[in-house]
Amino acid sequence: MLDIAEELNRWVEQGRDFAVATVVAVGGSAPRQPGAALAVDADGTAIGSVSGGCVEGAVYELCRQALQDGETVLERFGYSDEDAFAVGLTCGGVIDILVTPVRAADPARPVVATALAAAARGEAAAVARVVRGPAELMGRALVVRADEGEGNPAPGAGGDALGARGAHVGGFGGHPELDRTVAAEARAFLDAGRTGTLEIGEQGSRCGAPLTLLIESSVPPPRMIVFGAIDFASALVRIGTFLGYRVTVCDAREVFATRTRFPEADEIVVEWPHRYLERTAVDARTVLCVLTHDAKFDVPLLKLALRLPVAYVGAMGSRRTHLDRNRRLREVGVTDLELARLRSPIGLDLGARTPEETALSIAAEIVANRRGGSGAALTGAHTPIHHDTTSATAPAGRIGSVA
Repeated sequence: MLDIAEELNRWVEQGRDFAVATVVAVGGSAPRQPGAALAVDADGTAIGSVSGGCVEGAVYELCRQALQDGETVLERFGYSDEDAFAVGLTCGGVIDILVTPVRAADPARPVVATALAAAARGEAAAVARVVRGPAELMGRALVVRADEGEGNPAPGAGGDALGARGAHVGGFGGHPELDRTVAAEARAFLDAGRTGTLEIGEQGSRCGAPLTLLIESSVPPPRMIVFGAIDFASALVRIGTFLGYRVTVCDAREVFATRTRFPEADEIVVEWPHRYLERTAVDARTVLCVLTHDAKFDVPLLKLALRLPVAYVGAMGSRRTHLDRNRRLREVGVTDLELARLRSPIGLDLGARTPEETALSIAAEIVANRRGGSGAALTGAHTPIHHDTTSATAPAGRIGSVA
């Protein structure tokens, strides 16, 4: 649901009723991951996708029905060998879809609105909804936000304080211990930027029945920092933006690091690369692309970069440049284990020549690294098309009891 937060937030502001269908779980070669959503308003307008087209029509009708009867439903779609005309996933996978009405009279609407507004502003937020459990809990939601302080819930939402780490908004109707448990788990998902399911046993739920919840996280876009304001960097900025990164260009040379040369960049910094990297915020999703291939920039920058907990560090240059750079890095104390993290020469072997082709090869390597792909051709291969990694989604958690 939060993957289409910007559009849904506009619907909320316009007072529209809508139903949202969200992928809860996938199996096999399903095209979309948990959290992917399709929403339909009262006029029949649809946005988003849950399957890339396989079952959109059937899910659309489920949303229309949910708007009429106000019922939250869970539906499973999969491939049917018995009936070739059955509504299913032609790719052979299985997906579970949670369909929830969000109407003006629904008690969860203000809670969902809080999550959508935060995500639309690019703020970190996580929303938990019941997938399986008692009927009275279906459709209810709870939200945690990273920017809420102790005793300071979102305006008009009325959440409970969660200590110094923040507040939650909404809840599951008269079960405060359950609310606190889910809020703590949702915050853990949010800290990791993950979306997935959480199972709570009968004792842990405090509501007399086991529960399965979907926890969706929305976090600010990951960062791509491109060092070296060259023509190849301009192409990489464009493709990085296309992939959803917040892109920064950094170069010590003011004449090259200009808005005219990099109009698509979110930020342009004129500073020695290693000094900028020392002071800027990075995390486990950040990718660092070093395109300067100049030792006076590369060596101090890579010495620092290879010791940071980032997702990817790549450096441009010929194989001769790579060997010389590795020698220089060893001389300044970089270990072989640290050097093993370096993707150099940067990118996959696509036979790239132009800046645009080179940017594509770099982006392909970044995606393969993030998703666990091999970079090999799919034709004739027997490897999965969609890799099951934990970079975007979390495995199902499980809670048996609460002390």
